[in-house]
Amino acid sequence: MAKFKEKCRRCKKNYVVVSWRNRFPVCYDCQKSQLDKPIEDPVFKKMFSIPEKFYKENMFLRDIKLKYLQFSELTEKQIEAFKKVVKEMKEGKDD
Repeated sequence: MAKFKEKCRRCKKNYVVVSWRNRFPVCYDCQKSQLDKPIEDPVFKKMFSIPEKFYKENMFLRDIKLKYLQFSELTEKQIEAFKKVVKEMKEGKDD
């Protein structure tokens, strides 16, 4: 899949690596304040406690965490996809 850099749509300063799927690329710095909200559920707290580097590099991981913070729940498919992407990033695979 072709990847390229595009400027963040909010701050217009930082570049974000995107593909054709990303319609509204936002950099990590713009979303950091939203991502830092506390998580009460111990299961999700453990799931979302991954290195900050992963959130910086992957917009999908940030999106899933934001969806959890907004709705306080995730579907099984969202959880599986999140865990799969984290596992691939830990193994060093690059899609």
